[in-house]
Amino acid sequence: MTVRSPQRPARTLTATHRRRGIAAVAALSAALAVGSVLPANAVPAAPAQDTRNSAFRQGLHDLVKQDKYPAVLASTTDRDGRTRNYAVGKGDLKTGAPAPVDGQIRAGSNTKTFTAVAVLQLVGEGKVGLDAPIEHYLPRLVRGESIDGRKITVRQLLNHTSGLPNYTEYMFTDVLGKARHTYLQPRTLLDIALEHKALFSPGTDWAYSNTNYVLLGLLIEKVTGRPLAEQIHQRIIDRAGLRKTYFPAVGEERIRGKHPKAYHAEKPGAPLVDFTELDPSWGWAAGQIVSTPSDLNRFFTALLDGKLLKPAELKQMRTTVPVPEKWGGKGVRYGLGVTRTPLSCGGAIWGHGGDIPGHATRNGVTDDGRAASLALTANLAPTKDGPENAVKVLDSAFCQK
Repeated sequence: MTVRSPQRPARTLTATHRRRGIAAVAALSAALAVGSVLPANAVPAAPAQDTRNSAFRQGLHDLVKQDKYPAVLASTTDRDGRTRNYAVGKGDLKTGAPAPVDGQIRAGSNTKTFTAVAVLQLVGEGKVGLDAPIEHYLPRLVRGESIDGRKITVRQLLNHTSGLPNYTEYMFTDVLGKARHTYLQPRTLLDIALEHKALFSPGTDWAYSNTNYVLLGLLIEKVTGRPLAEQIHQRIIDRAGLRKTYFPAVGEERIRGKHPKAYHAEKPGAPLVDFTELDPSWGWAAGQIVSTPSDLNRFFTALLDGKLLKPAELKQMRTTVPVPEKWGGKGVRYGLGVTRTPLSCGGAIWGHGGDIPGHATRNGVTDDGRAASLALTANLAPTKDGPENAVKVLDSAFCQK
């Protein structure tokens, strides 16, 4: 395992943490202190002040050794704002090079939270109404069999109660094959969804649909008159001090910074294929962003700490609806672009997670300022128990064992 030494925060208490009487998280734009780098499969001797729990560290190794993920990158932040970054496994199966500490990965559906924040900022500016129909902003665009944009609200898009079909269900095979290097416009993605009938009447059920967030991306562009990528950078990435996070440009297939290679297997036990380069446009506002584990922690911490949204909009974001267990697991609830997941030791974490060919991320932040993110370099697990085990490892970062 490769690990960077802990870093203490350079800033004073935030408003939220003053109320809770605990130290603030590290300054979002501060550079991480870099410790010595150890071989990827070595476990460093813990310094006296290191309070990392053994279950979490062992879990990272098990995800590589037992669940056969090529590599796992992780980052944790404790209540005092100390950040630790980990890397286990190989960043390149061909050369055997170790996985880079806090390397860049495709963050997949974590992008939805960025998109949701931008929408809620527009709500706070009085430019968008949460309970207004999407028809008001994108007239005559959302039409299909039993689909009517006059009956679907912005809130229902944000919390996946719109009933809109999920376009990726009808094109995922193409994304893994002939469309891997194809640029797809947002309207094309929407058109794929609208060829199919609604899953249910708006507001009567819950179903995860990337189509919801493509529409929200179009909403942002319509209301602001500016490109989605620009808005996400200016409104969120720059404000939160995310130094290694970006929204890929049109046609950009490579990952810019230091990163592990990404792999895809057709099914558990199938050969791993290098999927590092692809055109992520099919994810757009629902799944295109590139980030790192530590940047994801910074983002979600800044969000819950009230640095990106006004109190009224943050309260709306944290207003959740139940998620069927088959979608998210027992007790998971979905807010406006965020998930609330119960912990085995009590309490809950707020985050999202994401999957895109080659990468899977799992993350969460507690109300008292703790944070953890995992990035796996294969989105479809090499073993059938891999995804469930990754969730357990994330849980162990918060529940000391």
